[in-house]
Amino acid sequence: MASEPGKVIFLNGASSSGKSTLARHLQSILPEPFWHFSIDHFIDSGMLPSARIRSGEFPWKGMRESFFDGFHRCLPSLIEAGNNLIVEHIIETEPWRQRLQDLLGHHDVFLVGVHCPVEELERRERERGNRPIGDARRDFEVIHTFCGYDFEADSTRPLEETAQELLVAWQYRQPDRVVRFKPLAFL
Repeated sequence: MASEPGKVIFLNGASSSGKSTLARHLQSILPEPFWHFSIDHFIDSGMLPSARIRSGEFPWKGMRESFFDGFHRCLPSLIEAGNNLIVEHIIETEPWRQRLQDLLGHHDVFLVGVHCPVEELERRERERGNRPIGDARRDFEVIHTFCGYDFEADSTRPLEETAQELLVAWQYRQPDRVVRFKPLAFL
């Protein structure tokens, strides 16, 4: 059993904002091992009955909330076992932000807002072809309205520069800070 909990770099950004690219680059430069953990990894692993969801046999709408709640609840277990995580996620709602605050608030979490202009998000979304058109805009309009961040990244800047700046900010973080996933009103 690990003697101390892991640390977290939590990337919150719209669909197609560059979270995965940034996470992979961070993994390659961080001075200690970090897991890259995301919803996409769950989906890509085949854990969901995707074909049956697509056919309508299992309605995603009825499964969605418990799926995300399960993802959120996995995080403290992984951290408490001593794993360092780079979590990439879209904190879609204020209740999700609060749930994550409740689950992770006593851990060393460095919250990063990953930003990208909406026109670029939509271009990336179209090029990817594996996301519903419109998700990026919907995320863009909402997700950064109820979170304060330890660091803000612009994914249109050069990746190496952004990652290095984030790494420096993370290394100088204050892990004993009390408030995590702080609402903007408390900034």
